[in-house]
Amino acid sequence: MTTQDADQLREAVRARYAAAARSVQTPCCSPAGATEGVFGRTLYGTDEAAAVPEGALAVSLGCGNPTLLAELRPGEVVLDLGSGGGIDVLLSARRVAPDGFAYGLDMTPEMLDLARRNQAEAGVTNAEFLAGTIEAVPLPDGSVDVIISNCVVNLSPNKPAVFREAFRVLRPGGRVAISDVVARRELPASLQRLVGLWTGCVAGALPEDAYRRELELAGFVGIEITPTNVYDRDGLTRMAQEVADSADAPRGDDLAATIAALDGAVMSAYIRAARPGP
Repeated sequence: MTTQDADQLREAVRARYAAAARSVQTPCCSPAGATEGVFGRTLYGTDEAAAVPEGALAVSLGCGNPTLLAELRPGEVVLDLGSGGGIDVLLSARRVAPDGFAYGLDMTPEMLDLARRNQAEAGVTNAEFLAGTIEAVPLPDGSVDVIISNCVVNLSPNKPAVFREAFRVLRPGGRVAISDVVARRELPASLQRLVGLWTGCVAGALPEDAYRRELELAGFVGIEITPTNVYDRDGLTRMAQEVADSADAPRGDDLAATIAALDGAVMSAYIRAARPGP
């Protein structure tokens, strides 16, 4: 990907999430027909939903609940890559209190404003929202214990840089707990574009083996990739129906062939990894 392409992609992501912050939308990676309880706000339990403002819950644009996956402990420092409206930061801050701290990192000013309003409403003091990109984290080396992220890494135009930065800011022995969209096999560029159209995700998902390889190249160990939802034929058909009026939408025989090619090719997954250490 060229620098120009990466910049265009980043601006497309920024524009989409700015719009989401201004008016609540369907979750980014939450396809129609997805299993109840897997995507977005449905993954947050009653107690979790009650612990955050409705403004944070309503704009939950993820595909999982990494705060549970991370098994957070009091006293830890947490960083959320692509923190959006702040729901995972606010939940993390409560879990690591009283001595722990939670950072949220986002590149969209509108999302940062929304997250800070939600933080003030929730009365959470052990958290801070930072402006920046997940490819260049504005924190020192070895400054956090846990990195979480919720359906954001797939949006990055430079995923190796994301993993290198995650490794850099983690302390030895620190861990990563990510919810993300992952390809189960290589897809042609035309089909990657359609996945983006149907799911709302702007960038392409890494194939599972490439995801694992990039984490290893960054230095991570103990890598686990666990599927949470596979986009099957029925779900893809429902997604296609939702965008049937789009000029880009395939129709007739083309639509049937596209659904057959994508059947089981993309999944949401939980990804765990760790930086070596004590």
